[in-house]
Amino acid sequence: MLLSVLHIVAASFTVNPDSNQIAKNDYCRDVVGVCSYYDKTSRNYIFDRQIYDLGYDTLPQVKFWRNIMKLTKDSALINIAHNRTIVEQVHSNNWNNLPDVSKSTYRDSIRDAYCLSDSSRILVTEGKSFFYDFNKAFENLHRGIDDFIENDVDPWYAQAILLIESPNKLQKSNVGAYGPFQLMKPVARMFGLKVNKHQDERADFDRSAYAASSLLKNICIPEVKKMLDGMGIAYNEQDIWFRLLVMHAYHAGAGNVKAALYAIGPNNGGMELIQQMWRTSAKGFKSASQNYSQLVLAAMIEMNSRVQFDDYVLSR
Repeated sequence: MLLSVLHIVAASFTVNPDSNQIAKNDYCRDVVGVCSYYDKTSRNYIFDRQIYDLGYDTLPQVKFWRNIMKLTKDSALINIAHNRTIVEQVHSNNWNNLPDVSKSTYRDSIRDAYCLSDSSRILVTEGKSFFYDFNKAFENLHRGIDDFIENDVDPWYAQAILLIESPNKLQKSNVGAYGPFQLMKPVARMFGLKVNKHQDERADFDRSAYAASSLLKNICIPEVKKMLDGMGIAYNEQDIWFRLLVMHAYHAGAGNVKAALYAIGPNNGGMELIQQMWRTSAKGFKSASQNYSQLVLAAMIEMNSRVQFDDYVLSR
């Protein structure tokens, strides 16, 4: 595999110390250069040390989604929904062919064994390795990072989006989102992309990256800041929990994130708030929205596991 022979060589961005470049320099603190032994080219890559320093890689929800990302679609994990505890791995066809009464009885046995309430959800989640093609996704990371920095937007978001939204091929979602950054038509048009019966610029990587980064810069990030300011919650825009909250806004929309935050009523930010988001339903913020930042973390960590980092990157 291509990514098994990658290693980190150095940070690859240098910027001029004028006022317009200082923010971009801050954005580049997580950017390192990845060099392939095969073609000797260096590509920009995001390595976020916070994920490990804060123990995000040890969370059961994140471990669960990493397993799903590596599991073939003919296998499935039976799991407890609220904490993603894995009970058993089964063959998908074997499970699907069971009578409904057998499935119900088995779910009840899990609730009894784990002392769960009758309302606790027991899920059967099929593998998605066919979708999470990390080799394919890696090819676009360098370009996405550069495009976001060019538009003065934190490139962390470029890598996060590219790893989970369309990591294997261009495809249209069941709600109509399309392109490498999975943009809806109105959003694409809002930022100047042509989307009509003759042309769809959402398929153009650089144009799509411009629209996605503009959405983050002009709507998602300002709206999240406004919500947190209104609640008196302090934040640093490069804290990972803040970035994950912005990702929720990118996926679910700022209004739905606001509804979830109001349902929680937090006094502080941090990972505790993000974990509360994973358990909160409000307005249009439901299961897929709850899972979104879990997928971001899982994909980031899984991608990192396929890159060989040198001691400098790991210890800095």
